[in-house]
Amino acid sequence: MGNLESLGDVVTGGVLGRAVEPQAGEAGETREGHCLNCGTELTGPFCSQCGQKAHVHRSLKGFFHDLLHGVLHFEGKIWRTLPLLAWRPGELTRDYIDGQRARFISPIALFLFCVFLMFAVGAVTGGLDLGENPALKKDLEQELATSKTEIAQLEARRSRAAAAHLPTAALDRRIQSEQEEANALEALHANGVPISKSSLSRQLPDWLSDGIGEAVDNPDLVLYKLKTNAYKFSWALIPLSVPFLWLLFPFSRRFHLYDHTVFVTYSLCFMSLLVIAGMLFGWVGLASVSGLLALIPPFHMYRQLKGTYGLTRFGALWRAIFLTIFAFIAAGLFITIVAGIGFAA
Repeated sequence: MGNLESLGDVVTGGVLGRAVEPQAGEAGETREGHCLNCGTELTGPFCSQCGQKAHVHRSLKGFFHDLLHGVLHFEGKIWRTLPLLAWRPGELTRDYIDGQRARFISPIALFLFCVFLMFAVGAVTGGLDLGENPALKKDLEQELATSKTEIAQLEARRSRAAAAHLPTAALDRRIQSEQEEANALEALHANGVPISKSSLSRQLPDWLSDGIGEAVDNPDLVLYKLKTNAYKFSWALIPLSVPFLWLLFPFSRRFHLYDHTVFVTYSLCFMSLLVIAGMLFGWVGLASVSGLLALIPPFHMYRQLKGTYGLTRFGALWRAIFLTIFAFIAAGLFITIVAGIGFAA
């Protein structure tokens, strides 16, 4: 069942990536004189008014053809993008920023695909497993019982509201949230993960400090929530990282936030692929090779900085050092925010 869910993640990532990529015409399509979307007379491969393709598939074969392209091919661009991303990331980033985009997968499309692929591979290989810990299982059982009691009370309130013909949407949302929490606790209970209690000083917003408090008390529960929710908020890594990159060029008029955003997104794509490689190496028993992959990110950042911004070796080197430090800070902020959101939901 887990493998099927992982395959579904890969398909979802490919389809999402496909959705934001321009599509070229393909053979085996229908031929129309007018746009099937807006009715405008067609004079080329795309409608001049709405932009829809002139020719559309109307066969099951065509449907699965599109699916396979979305998941595996990205119109063939992936095989031109990945080698540059791995070895000449600065050239790829600069070409895309300068407008040479027809040959490459856009940063956001590749990012979506890589994120879903990373979590799918993690589910298959066990790279995202939490491990087992039999301690303090009684505390977890009490938490689970409390959660189920809350669900029962909410369902009773909903029944009374429905009988009185009152709105139930808010209660439905709370029931769904509590049920998701109970499901997470049940999954942890099955793995023997402990839950304990403590407090945290309320110097931050409640939703965030609650999440940090749970992170201190229940690290295994936090790991579970990160495992199940991080991909939903993975996009937040981009706005979290861009300001740090801007700090490396604070007074530059040549480079803008758009340039930094493209840089960050392509960099995150590579780091996701590196994590995937590490999980695969670990899965086949090459854990030592997997550990060596941790040495690659600073070197990759150096090459991407040098090529993207046209820096000297020294200029790229000191920025790569700071960017490596900033990456850890951004990752820490991301984990804190996702944990806070997860426990506040």
